[in-house]
Amino acid sequence: MQKMSRKEEQSLLAGQRTNGGATIVPNGNSEVERTPFITHNEPVRLTPAWEESNLPNDELNFKGMTMERATMEINPPTDRCYLVFLTLVIHGIGTLMPWNMFITAKAYFVSYKMSETYTGMQSDYASNFLAYLGFAAQIPNLLFNWINIFIKVGGNLTSRIVWSLFIEVVIFILTVALAMVDSSEWPGAFFWITMVSVVVLNMAGGVYQNTIYGIAAKLPIKYVGAVVLGSNISGTFTAIISILSENFASSVRTAAIYYFIAAMFILLICFDTYFALPLNKFYRYHEMLKEKEVEKSKSSGVDVNARPPYFRIFRQCFPQLFNVFFVFFVTLAVFPAVHSDIKRVDDNFILPEKYFVSVSCFLTFNLCAMLGSLITSWIQWPSPKFLVFPVLLRVAFLPLFLFCNYRPLGIERILPVYIDNDWAYWIIAIIMSFSSGYLSSLAMMYTSKHVESRYAVTAGMFAAAMLITGIFSGILFSMVFPIIVEKISW
Repeated sequence: MQKMSRKEEQSLLAGQRTNGGATIVPNGNSEVERTPFITHNEPVRLTPAWEESNLPNDELNFKGMTMERATMEINPPTDRCYLVFLTLVIHGIGTLMPWNMFITAKAYFVSYKMSETYTGMQSDYASNFLAYLGFAAQIPNLLFNWINIFIKVGGNLTSRIVWSLFIEVVIFILTVALAMVDSSEWPGAFFWITMVSVVVLNMAGGVYQNTIYGIAAKLPIKYVGAVVLGSNISGTFTAIISILSENFASSVRTAAIYYFIAAMFILLICFDTYFALPLNKFYRYHEMLKEKEVEKSKSSGVDVNARPPYFRIFRQCFPQLFNVFFVFFVTLAVFPAVHSDIKRVDDNFILPEKYFVSVSCFLTFNLCAMLGSLITSWIQWPSPKFLVFPVLLRVAFLPLFLFCNYRPLGIERILPVYIDNDWAYWIIAIIMSFSSGYLSSLAMMYTSKHVESRYAVTAGMFAAAMLITGIFSGILFSMVFPIIVEKISW
């Protein structure tokens, strides 16, 4: 009897035995011979073949693949504890901190540092301070926002943010130093030093704001809303700090020192939190998605280093860019120039005269605009197609604020006061403020969704530039209103 090999013994134990290249399977009293499918040596291939998936060679060979990246590919991370969202809110606060700090400190500049009581001389520095401040702040901000789109000022995103924040902190240190010294003998020099510092501050601020919106555009839509929300919280924060400093500081000078130090503290937080972003898996995941899109473009023959098609991006985003512009145009036409010069009508109104402007103007606007921005995280209505209609309806706020008890400094009003109820004025202010935050946030969120994802950063920068253009145009237009109430009597 022929001795079975070990392989045949193992096959027999499994109910089978082999005969050459065939397999003998027991079947009752008979045996059935089954011919194998593979009769010659050939490599084993997956079905469908990995090579037939049309992936780039680098990806087929797992080039650049790490365990962390593979894990994120399989299980996309979430924004745990909303850390990235809150970080962008903080940076939104930082983007408008310089502007909000200076306009809310109107009393410090107008009623103290440049007042006739302090300097011993009368000048137009105090009476036209907000107008000068508006031009000094927004012209460089406007220019650098637009320049930053076409010319990458300062290199990559990190260097732009780091240097812009550093410059802003240095300028606030200078501002605190000016608050400490006695400038009563040189009011003109103090005024021009302040204006030059505001120009430099807003040059840096323009680059910083534009870059932050570009970073947010790479993330899901609500993260652009987080930056807008932060910019509105910025105003609320400065209004609250202003009210607290007025009540608890021993003097206007001391209040201003604490006030500007608070701004420095916020900017330093922005500096630190930016470097924490790359440590977050959620942020790194979306950075990885961006890199994959670049790699895919390279493999398909697209020149990723080519200049973006700026005109095509602008044209595709134009409906939302117009919405961004017009919301801020209407808002800045009335706030703060007109809004802060509306006086109380009823002496028995719930808000005392001392706090009437601080609460009904600055705190109301910034708090309601913040709430409007916050709601867009859950409610996004109307759709991009129909957003223009409520945006255009906001033009009604221009005459409504003029019909209130608007009394600009040094102007004798002859236009009748048609809205002589303080409650009615306050309700109008609340609606204007809430709609500003809500509609501007929606428009900013919708902008980057009209273009290819690789152009989202450029679209976000266009939106930031249109925001500043709307602010500047609104400030410029607000100079017409004192003329209207002085010359028109219908």
